Amino acid sequence: MGIIIRQETTDDMNEVYHVVENAFENAEHSDHDEHHLVNRLRGSSNFIPELSLVAEYNGSIVGHILFTEITVGDDTLIALAPVAVLPEMQNKGIGKRLIIEGHNIASKLGYRGSVVLGHASYYPKFGYKKASQYGITAPFEVSDDNFMALELINGGLSGVQGVVEYAKEFFQQ
Repeated sequence: MGIIIRQETTDDMNEVYHVVENAFENAEHSDHDEHHLVNRLRGSSNFIPELSLVAEYNGSIVGHILFTEITVGDDTLIALAPVAVLPEMQNKGIGKRLIIEGHNIASKLGYRGSVVLGHASYYPKFGYKKASQYGITAPFEVSDDNFMALELINGGLSGVQGVVEYAKEFFQQ
């Protein structure tokens, strides 16, 4: 399958909006606001253009991933949220490719770690572990199994501890 992973451009924004909306339309653990969240985060000071990536197939966008800056104490990390793939293109490794490419770019940009709130059976495949193991906690009540962190560089989360401070756009509707 000829999937191209590349940085999102302004010309992609409408298509990305619809991809994210469709990806989460029937999602069980969703507030169904992810497409609006992506739009809000693009206007945030926490937005990292290099970490807003699309998956393109046959000239159409079929997936998107976004990482934004977060702080934990005095440390700046990134949060993965959301990753979206069109329902008809799911289970083909597109989300995996987006995540891996995002991690590669993030480490090259100097980010030491990433956190995610997600499926406890999916994200550990990429090396995510319970964030509590690193002393990192969520600013809201969430299952320990679903709030995870990943070292993007060896020892990247050493000494990082505290409550994650997300972009304020995560909490707006």
